[in-house]
Amino acid sequence: RQTDARARQALARVELVHLAERNGRALSGGQQQRVALARAWALQPDVWLLDEPTASLDPHAKRDVETLIADFGDELPAPGRQPPTLVFASHNLGQVKRLAGRVIYLEQGRLLADLPVHHFFDHDFLEAHCPQAHLFVKGET
Repeated sequence: RQTDARARQALARVELVHLAERNGRALSGGQQQRVALARAWALQPDVWLLDEPTASLDPHAKRDVETLIADFGDELPAPGRQPPTLVFASHNLGQVKRLAGRVIYLEQGRLLADLPVHHFFDHDFLEAHCPQAHLFVKGET
């Protein structure tokens, strides 16, 4: 069936096809997260919404998941489609530096900054344009 073939292709994409018959509850946290990414990849969404995609993962699993996220954002789209937009929430500033192209900084539901990542992590720029975000990046809030 076409659905089974697409599911196996998605599992292969995240290097988990060898676990296709295993119960999801028997997978590690990193494997479960990779399966979730495979499920989304199979659907080919225009927008990916990821909430703390590496929370509670060990360093190796975090690297694996970050690599997949970066790869998915860089994949060439099918003809006639735009590349996907990846939106992720993260408190991990290193991860934001590695994966983001743009940072939207919120505090108590208020938008305080919407900046290219290089401006968000430019100490002088951020201090001048968004003092609250600057304090957060410094670890003071």
